[in-house]
Parts: sequence; structure tokens; C-alpha cells
Amino acid sequence: MTHAAEPAQPRPAASVPSFDPSRRPTTPRSVAPRSVPTASYRLQLQPGFTLRDATAAVPYLAALGVSHLHLSPLLEPVPGSAHGYDTVDHGRIAEQLGGEPALRALAAEAHRHGLRLIADVVPNHMAVPAPEHLNRPLWQVLRDGPDSPYARWFDIDWTAQPGPPDAPGRGRVLLPLLGDRLGAVLDQLAVDGDTLRYHDHVLPLRPGTERLALPELLARQWYRLAWWRLARTELNYRRFFTVNELIAVRVEDPEVFEATHGLLLRLHGEGVLDGFRIDHPDGLADPRGYLERLAEATGGTYTVVEKILTGEERLPADWPCFGTTGYDALRRIDGVLTHHAGACRLAGAYEAFLAGAPPGGEPCADPHPALAAARRGRADMTAPEGELAAEVERLVRLAVRLGAADPAYADHPPWRLRATLRRLLTGYPAYRPYVRPGEPLPEASAAQLHAALAADDGPTDATDRFVAGLAEGALGRGPEQDEFAVRFAQTAAAVAAKGVEDTAFYRWNALLSLNEVGGEPNRPGLRPEDFHAWCHYVERHWPHTMTVLSTHDTKRSADARARLAVLAEQPEAWAAEAAAWSAAAGHGPAGRFDPDSDWLLWQTMVAAWPATPERLVAAVLKAAREAKVHTSWTTQNIRFERALADRVHAVFGNPGLFPRIEGYVAALAPYARANTLAAALLHLTVPGVPDLYQGSEEPLYTLVDPDNRRAVDLGALAVRLTDSPVARPGDLAREKLHLTTTALHLRRTRPLGAHRPLTAVGPAAGHLLAFGRGPDVLTAVTRLPYGLAREGGWRGTELHLPDGGDWTDELTGRPFPAGPVLLEDLLAGLPVALLTRSGA
Repeated sequence: MTHAAEPAQPRPAASVPSFDPSRRPTTPRSVAPRSVPTASYRLQLQPGFTLRDATAAVPYLAALGVSHLHLSPLLEPVPGSAHGYDTVDHGRIAEQLGGEPALRALAAEAHRHGLRLIADVVPNHMAVPAPEHLNRPLWQVLRDGPDSPYARWFDIDWTAQPGPPDAPGRGRVLLPLLGDRLGAVLDQLAVDGDTLRYHDHVLPLRPGTERLALPELLARQWYRLAWWRLARTELNYRRFFTVNELIAVRVEDPEVFEATHGLLLRLHGEGVLDGFRIDHPDGLADPRGYLERLAEATGGTYTVVEKILTGEERLPADWPCFGTTGYDALRRIDGVLTHHAGACRLAGAYEAFLAGAPPGGEPCADPHPALAAARRGRADMTAPEGELAAEVERLVRLAVRLGAADPAYADHPPWRLRATLRRLLTGYPAYRPYVRPGEPLPEASAAQLHAALAADDGPTDATDRFVAGLAEGALGRGPEQDEFAVRFAQTAAAVAAKGVEDTAFYRWNALLSLNEVGGEPNRPGLRPEDFHAWCHYVERHWPHTMTVLSTHDTKRSADARARLAVLAEQPEAWAAEAAAWSAAAGHGPAGRFDPDSDWLLWQTMVAAWPATPERLVAAVLKAAREAKVHTSWTTQNIRFERALADRVHAVFGNPGLFPRIEGYVAALAPYARANTLAAALLHLTVPGVPDLYQGSEEPLYTLVDPDNRRAVDLGALAVRLTDSPVARPGDLAREKLHLTTTALHLRRTRPLGAHRPLTAVGPAAGHLLAFGRGPDVLTAVTRLPYGLAREGGWRGTELHLPDGGDWTDELTGRPFPAGPVLLEDLLAGLPVALLTRSGA
């Protein structure tokens, strides 16, 4: 890292070499990179918080103690975009953020304070904007069809739609942007010179068709305008999940990679950018190949991938990156602070609440109801009218052609192929297989495919084996064989994301803190020994992986989840409260008692309290639409949604209910405080690179986006940072800010050593989680604090501070001699401690 006064030195000019698969770059995590972060800070850039605002915040962020600023996507998005994932121009830094001059000014100010920049990269897709000319490559494809030099950019199945009358075999692009069937909106279409206008949409006309009558003009285009509802079943371009307005980019093509990454690589070569976060690598045809190309072009710069790891799934060891963006860490940190048995009892109470019956059974036993919800969510996505039916049909078309081309695989009817694909995609236990045509399928991916076939306990037949063989890439090579294997993997990722995290996680609501990105509500809680085992694994294999607790995508921020985790320690009490609140509120949405909506609403209020009615309405409406039970984004039940919103507003005027909710949250506060500080300290001291989300250095109780993407007043935080060390009992904001900056500065001033579990001795030993980081740093946090208090506190439980010198708690300044220390004494002021050996 450069000295604070030293300008950044440019690297050799970035280039995009032709990729030779036999020349695999050195795995970056084994190389000393130019600038591996000690900690990063995520900033959500948007019109309300630009690169200039980020520049003004640099002194504060440097004082906080991070080493890198982690910037949301920088390239030109749709005008007004609040997130930047809808890129329209890869050759420009977003003008709404200040453009390239503002980015360079930010980099210069950051370098002056010893900080570096990490950029979020969106390689998988671009926007389908309105007006369409904002995306010039897509505009040219719509105008010139498959002959456009940009046709190779986009993942379009030209065979799925018949072409214009003069080229029926060439195909065209389905554009599902009409508000109704074509015949109902013809009068809203207007030719304007060489363009076709439909409200905000401005589409190019195929040269020579401008003067044709409207019906013939529409038929002659390289695109087919269609009612938006046809996207589910007829769309012929790959999307980002189910978002029609985001069209997939074929970044596996070297020419496309160079065109879409040239600016970012140039800025990296010039020392403006020092690392990359790769968005949604599971959408890519070849994630490893993409990372290899990026590593070659950057010399192995710090790069992490937004990879969701399911269960015990591991990040592929041959991916040349430094690790994930940290959802695997979130699950472990939340897990070790969640009471397993209590969460299971809470699940039973939830099921009873829904049924209107006393709790019974063992909901954590197999088959877990959360797993059943996940299977239903996946199955819904791939149903004949499901949101991803068009993606399934693309695979069916490929399989039909492959069967017709080889007598050995003939006579598999489309309906049977479709059924097998649904079976595989519904039962697949991870996000996707990592097939790479021409290479053996990784053992883990092969096992997952076999598990998917066996998931419903049905027998397998020739069609099952044919489709599974195609998905494995085991039935020979050829353009269509390779395409099937790749498309299956990409579709599996979309089914997992939409069917589980964006459907099932809104349907099974026993404990909302479990329903997080990368979460596993069927496996609540984590034993301390398993937490330590995960720390050792990270330390050995991915020591510079990111770790997170809150992000722009988390459904509830870390502190909201910390509060909810207390409910797992008092499941019966919470169930009684929920029932009492429902009774006080009267009839539920749509004029009747709807227990699931109520359970969701009450936990959402606890998580975000104090929250305005408007924030709560937005969150519960989004949850209801994602669940797709009473209403959905595409088929909104206005009566139900209005009743749900009215119920939220009514709570705030209910004199018998509002104070009770307020009192309950206040009663949770001491235990939520312990969870908040414990999670924060674990995040900052476990192996890996902590990535802080904007504003999370103080308590942050945000809900699902867009609530969690609001601009943060960093100037006010900077003012509070100046007096954060001053003791002020009961001020959690001051405590968390002080803890955060203390731990961040410790990370910057000394390397943290090997993870060493430490065990307390005494009747409350299970309520302490402790470990050393090398010989001279020690973390100790309270876990399951409600149970600890109910059992009578620490009661003489001791932790042995390693011999070799006295210790100091960096959070309180209190000294402690080596040897046994009573936890009543060590944790007298705070429920956590960060100890360093004096003089080390």
C-alpha cells in the first residue's frame, strides 16, 4: 500500500490476452497481491450518494479503520438507477455518479488516506432499457438481427421464434414489453422516422421497413413485440433470474469480455481500482474460465465472487479468486448465536400457530417443513406456467434436437423430457453443477446430480439417464451437447435463487432471521465446535475471503437478525405474544384471520422497531408477493394487499397493542445487545476480510431492499466517531461504533494469527465463544444471553487467559493477568471482550 502522501503508481497497461486453457494462472490467493484488504466498507452509490459524496466521506472511513472502499457497480446504468446492476454502457463510468473524473478524484483522496478501491462488476447481464437506444449493442441487434456484429453479445435462442416472412429460419427476439395483447395496443404503437414508439419504449426499425403498413412492419422486424405475460413461457433470451429487463451477456466470448471489461481493466492498470467483487458468477457459462481470464488480465488482483454455498458445499478449489463475498460467514456467525433446540421449538410453535392447534411433533426432524417449502418453490418455478418455464423449454428444444440427431437417444417425447428436467431442477441440492465441456464433471457436481434424481424416490428410466447424461456433459461433444450442459447449469442457478431464496424463504416464516441469503432454515443453530472447524477451513483454504453480516441484498440487517435470534431462546413466550397481538389486532388481511401474514408481520415489526408504517408496509407487501400464495408481482390481489397495509397502519393507532409491542422489544433489548456486539466482534476477528455495510458500524435495523439501500449520513457518523470511546451506559450505538473502530484499527496495525479455540470452564461454559488469533489477540463473546440470564449468569465460570504476559481488553482498557479469569469480571461492562497481550 502506498504511503498516505504517495500517489498511486500505475500498473502495466491492462490487456486482455487470448485465453489458453492449458495456461492456468497461479491461484491468486497463493500470491502476495498488491493490496489485500484488512477490511472493506461497502458504499451504495446512487443519485442520492455519488462518487463526490464518497470522496467527502474518505477521512471518516479512514478514521474508522478500513483499508478499502467497496463500491457498488460503477458503469453507466439506466438513468436514475438506485443500484447500478442495470448497465447500459460498459465504456463509461456512470454520469449520474459523477463520471470518470469523480472516480479518479475519489481514488486520489482514498490513496491520500491510505485506502484503496474495490469495484462491483456485473458480467452476467445488461439492461433492456426504455428507450432502448440507451443500450447501443442491443439496439443494433434489434435493428439488424442475427447479422449484427453484436448478436454474439447476447444469450439469444434465435431458433425459438420464427423469423420475419423473408427470413423465417433466422429467428427473432421476443420483447415482452406490451401492457396487453398486441391487438389491444396497436393504436398505442406509432412509427416515428426509423423508430417505433410505444410509451417510453423507442425501438429501431429494420432498414427498409419504415413505410410499410403497421401489421406488415411488425412482422418484418427482427423482434416480436408481445404481451409481458408471455415472457414466462416464450421468452428466448436468457435473463437475470426472472427479470425481463435484464438480458444475459455472453461474457465467455473473448471479444465480449474485452468490450465489457476494457474500461475497468484500464482503471485497474492505472491504479484507480485495486480489486473486484464479481456479481452472480453462477449465471456465467464458465465461472472458472471467466475468473481465469480476469486473473490473467489483472495479474491476480484481489477478487471475490458472490457465490452462495449450500450446506457443506465448498467453493471450487480451482477458481482463481480469493474467496466469496461472505454469505457463508454470515450463516456461521448467525448460527453460533442461535439456539438450536429453541429454534426447533419455535418452528413447532409456528406450525401450531398456522394450524390453530397446540404444538406437537418434532419440526426439526426430517423431512423438515422448510425443505418441503424449498422443493415446492423450485417446482413452482419450473411448472408449465412457472416463472422459469421458458428456460426449461429451451432445454427441452435442445434435448429434442440431440435425440433426433442420434438414433441411440431417439424417441424421448418432449413431455417426458420436460418432466425429467423438472425433477432434476427441483431436486438439485445446490445452486448449480460446474460442468466445463471437455473436462470431467467435478465429483461434487456429479454427486449433486445423482442426488437430484433420487430426491423424489422415484425410479429412473432411459429419459432420466439421457437428460442427466446431457447435464453432466457425458454424452459426447458438439455445439448442442455443450450448450445443453452449460444452459442446464445456468438454469439450475436461477431455479435455486428464485425458488428458494425468493419464494420458499417468504413462505416458511418460523424464525425470519434464518431466512437469509445463503441461509438454511432447516438447520438452525451451529455448535461452537462446528464454528471453529469452519474457521480452520477458511484459514487454511481461503484466508482472504470476504466475510459479511449485512449487505445490499440481505433481507434483514445483522442487528435486526440479532434481535430475532432472541426469540429462539424464548419460543413459547414468543408464540404467546404473537397470539395475543393477533387477538388484539382483530381480523387479518382480506377480512379474515391469516396466521402466516400475522406471524410475518409481528416478527418484521420486532426486527425493525422502531419503524414507520410505510417501511413495514413495503416489506410485508414484498414478502407476500414473493411468497406467491395470496398475491404476487404478476397477479396482484388488491383486496388482500390493501387489507395487509391497513393492518400495519392500524397497529400504530391501537392503544392496546402498540405499547405492548414497544414493551416487548424493550424487554428483548439487553439480549439483542449481547447478540449485536457478539456478531460484530466475531465478524471483525474471524479468519477472512470483514466487509462492513454502510451504516452498520452503528445499530442498523433495515429490511429487504430497497429499505436497506437508502443513503446513509456518513457525516453524522463521523461526528459521533470522535466521542465513541467515552463511556455512556446503555448507548448501544456508541458501544458498537467503538467496538468496530477498535477492532478495525487492530487489524490494520497487526496481522491476526492462527485461529485457536479456547474453552471456558464452569456451569455456564456453553454461553461463551472464545478463540485466539495468534498468541497475542483473543476474542470472547457471550452467546445465548437470554438463557444465560435465566440460568443465573456466569456463576463462577472461568476462562484461562494464555500465559506469557498480562492482557488488556481493548474495548474497556481494563488489564487482566494471565491465568484463569472469572467471566463475571471479564465481561462486567460489555458482553464481549477483545484482548491483546500487553507489550506484544
